[in-house]
Amino acid sequence: MPYDVKKDLKQLYAPKNTGWALVDVPGQQFLAIDGRGNPNTAESYRKAVEALYAFAYTIKMTAKQRGEDFVVGPLEGLWWADDYAAFTVRAKDSWQWTMLIAQPSRIGEDAVEEAREAVRRKKKIDAPVRLEKLHEGRCAQVLHVGSYDDEGPLLARLHDEFLAEQGLKPTGLHHEVYLGDPRRVEPAKLRTVLRQPVG
Repeated sequence: MPYDVKKDLKQLYAPKNTGWALVDVPGQQFLAIDGRGNPNTAESYRKAVEALYAFAYTIKMTAKQRGEDFVVGPLEGLWWADDYAAFTVRAKDSWQWTMLIAQPSRIGEDAVEEAREAVRRKKKIDAPVRLEKLHEGRCAQVLHVGSYDDEGPLLARLHDEFLAEQGLKPTGLHHEVYLGDPRRVEPAKLRTVLRQPVG
């Protein structure tokens, strides 16, 4: 069976809890690309996600030809702003982000560079996609069902209640895993994993 990060790390990609809970996140590697601005309107965001998928599927097809197939993981993102309140009030123009797609551990820098040439040649995309390793460790995590714009109260609960109750503080960037395609799923049914490294 092809490697599938959603099945291999089910506790991180298919959680059931809709209230905050603590999990341990192992080290992972991702294709990554950085940017800034409103993900709903910024052309740079659309192009970044397009480039990320182009790299991901190019690497997958090359691996498949070598007998090392894998399932392309869901889109993920790290999000931050100079003022954290930008998230609870959804001031999206000030958001900064690193968009991600998980990669099997056997994928190396050589595969990314090979994909870079293929993507540039076939799709005319020249983007600063890179391989990045994350080890988030202990995290607060929850499954959010609904529109991305309805995440505010859940995030406020994390920072105003849950972390204080647990005696914890944020130690890394806010992380989201998108389990639905907003182009095909109505907002009320979107499923998003929200994750916050803590310590």
